[in-house]
Amino acid sequence: MPLAYTVIITCPGSEAAERVRDWLVGGHARAVLDAGASSAMLVRRDEPADRPVLEVRYLFPDRAAFERYEREHAPDLRADGLERFPVDAGFGYARTLGDCVDAR
Repeated sequence: MPLAYTVIITCPGSEAAERVRDWLVGGHARAVLDAGASSAMLVRRDEPADRPVLEVRYLFPDRAAFERYEREHAPDLRADGLERFPVDAGFGYARTLGDCVDAR
């Protein structure tokens, strides 16, 4: 069963959100795909208006593929993101994980 993994990034402003978007599109999302995800989608939320929020939605073919990603690739990829976009510079992060029960 496919597994949905979403990373939610709250940015301190529009310019910062564009830098994050460029980084994601410019290689980070491809690295997650190369590490086992089967698809990636970047969404800029409409709300809240005062702080841009980006969501990167990945699908992994199954939980085992995600666990392999978490074990072998995620630590380095996350460290790179936190170095570029640190929490103390106003960036916030959250993650969600769940089984896909239907897709059309």
